[in-house]
Amino acid sequence: QVQLVESGGGLVQAGGSLRLSCVASGRTFSNYAMGWFRQAPGKEREFVAAISWSGGTTSYADPVKGRFTISRDNAKNTVYLQMNSLKPEDTAVYYCAADISLKVVVTTPDYWGQGTQVTVSS
Repeated sequence: QVQLVESGGGLVQAGGSLRLSCVASGRTFSNYAMGWFRQAPGKEREFVAAISWSGGTTSYADPVKGRFTISRDNAKNTVYLQMNSLKPEDTAVYYCAADISLKVVVTTPDYWGQGTQVTVSS
């Protein structure tokens, strides 16, 4: 089992920035690809970004390309999501996810965190 705990959410004005963190425990973190998803009220959960176990490969959803950056620190068992130029439509609960496969982590990862709320005011 992999346990994931997110932090860093909050309320920010449009145009501002936030950095989300997700700390993993339970298994060897560096074996896992990691991802971020989000779910806005009344909408389905959607993929945001993913990163390979080494950090060498990243993937982003079109709405966040150029604004969000995913990174990881395997020594700290932590994955980050730096969010810049935030928009009101970025308001959602953000979830951290993990899977052995990078191909799977962008769709149906095995492990999920509990989520952290991000609210962007206009």
